[in-house]
Amino acid sequence: MNKLSNIIPVSDLRQDAAKILKQLNKNNEPLIITQRGRAAAVMIGVEAYEKSEHEKELLWLLAKGDREIDLGEGYDLNTVLAEADVLLAKES
Repeated sequence: MNKLSNIIPVSDLRQDAAKILKQLNKNNEPLIITQRGRAAAVMIGVEAYEKSEHEKELLWLLAKGDREIDLGEGYDLNTVLAEADVLLAKES
């Protein structure tokens, strides 16, 4: 979709909110709301918001893991996989 079509004035949002919300959720792309000719807000659909929050949480967990490894508190992947192999072998 053309990025310029994802920009609307707040007056258009006021006049036809239902239609704009329907398009927002259908397109699943951010919508820039302008006020007095300047960007004032960004609107996203619920699905896009939930995806963004999930991705943010994953990034936070990865950063936490990096900090733990730097402090010597974490486990490297090879160690974890080796322990998993041992546990799986015991179950067989």
